[in-house]
Amino acid sequence: MEPTDDASVLDKAFRILSVFDEKHNLLPLSNISRRAHLPLTTTHRIVGRLLSTGALERVDTGEYQIGLRLWEIGSLAPRSGELQRVALPFMHDLYETTRYPVHLAIREGGEVVLIASLVPKRHGKTRPRVGGRYSLHATAVGQILLAFASQEEQEEILSRPLEPYTPHTETDPAKLRLVLKQVRREGLATSDREVDAHVVSVAAPIHGAMGEVVAALSIIVPFEQIHGRSWGYLVQAVARGISREYQSPRKSRRALQKR
Repeated sequence: MEPTDDASVLDKAFRILSVFDEKHNLLPLSNISRRAHLPLTTTHRIVGRLLSTGALERVDTGEYQIGLRLWEIGSLAPRSGELQRVALPFMHDLYETTRYPVHLAIREGGEVVLIASLVPKRHGKTRPRVGGRYSLHATAVGQILLAFASQEEQEEILSRPLEPYTPHTETDPAKLRLVLKQVRREGLATSDREVDAHVVSVAAPIHGAMGEVVAALSIIVPFEQIHGRSWGYLVQAVARGISREYQSPRKSRRALQKR
């Protein structure tokens, strides 16, 4: 008989929620069951509970999607919520100045998680998704976050198979170690067509109160536009502004917001 204790149900609920991603954001019950590797009856029972809490929603077609309530709870996560509130005004200024995509990301294990993004509508379906997970070794934000991680964490990532997204993606661990040393030394990372053969991303670190790197800010520039402007200096200047504001006491930030 299948166990029904609370821990087991919670584990299964997380397995169900985890089947949704950028390419599978709307799923019928049968697909949820298959992707979660759970019996259909178990899936139906737990999906019903998730519906009642707002963690999942059912659309007119009978398919399911992540619910607004889950997003509301997730937005309260300290690592993203407060940082988003501080960074977004700076990101808007950078976006309005350049009209190029601006991203804010944190590291979660061996991946980059995008927590805020400003992207022109013309990018359409190719827009990176907030909450989406991306590569550490190939993205500029990932290289920043990896460069300031511990040596043990770096080696753990570099010991894995590294996906070559384009012919420009560096996958040689020895060469990547040199790249990460330079990124740490300069406080700047450049991903030159390593994920998309048509764009270059430039990223800089955002520091917390103890000087630790808590996030990375990037701008995505078309390859043909990368020369002739100091993109690195611009991104670093904005990242420093976010860092100063994020490091300031919360009370002071609230006082500034009320002005």
